[in-house]
Amino acid sequence: MRKKIKLLNATAVIVGLATMLPLAKADELFQDSGSWLQVVGEGSLKVLDLGLEKGRIWVEGQSRFNDDWGHWYQGMARAAVGYSLSDRATVWAGYTWLPTENIGKPYVSQQDVWPGFRYVLPTDIGTFTFRTLVEANFLPGNGDDVRVRPRQMLRFMHPLAVEPRLSLITWDEFFVRINSTPAGGQAGFDQNRAFAGLGWTFNTNFRTEAGYMNHYQEDGSHTTGTMRHLLMGSLYINF
Repeated sequence: MRKKIKLLNATAVIVGLATMLPLAKADELFQDSGSWLQVVGEGSLKVLDLGLEKGRIWVEGQSRFNDDWGHWYQGMARAAVGYSLSDRATVWAGYTWLPTENIGKPYVSQQDVWPGFRYVLPTDIGTFTFRTLVEANFLPGNGDDVRVRPRQMLRFMHPLAVEPRLSLITWDEFFVRINSTPAGGQAGFDQNRAFAGLGWTFNTNFRTEAGYMNHYQEDGSHTTGTMRHLLMGSLYINF
């Protein structure tokens, strides 16, 4: 019974974070649906040299669709190297490329560099993961200005007792603009992503996840918000 209560409390915390969106701040709200698909690979650099056992590599690719699944609007490619401070804590340094073509707007390409930190906390009810990235966003139209945008994720994975390979997964990630820039918008809240779904672990090397993601994002002036209702599918590869 105590485990069930703790599980409900953990889920409630993450759901509560998702509901703390500043929806009332935007004057207009547009809604859309679509999907995000991603493949994430992570492993130890000991595959190259045993002396690099604590070194980590992280590669990731995404494809994103909106307009009721009728339009590809964004891709994402990410690469990072990391160092394991312990079996729970890892520091990262990475690069992200975001090609984007929204409906009725010209193609743009955003590039980011960032440091990151991840902490994994196993408990008797499941595993919590805390991930912090501090992005330096290089945006077309920003000139020499660089937008600084921290993002914080809290993730919870709970293996089901009836089938340990099947897990309940929920996470929330929010983004904040530290500074105002011409193309990056006014400082303040940027966006929030909240996910709930199921995961299946095939073995120590492969895991899939699928579920619903609510993505809320405000424009540069905080006057218009976009709420996307997304189906999200993920493949995780560990090596």
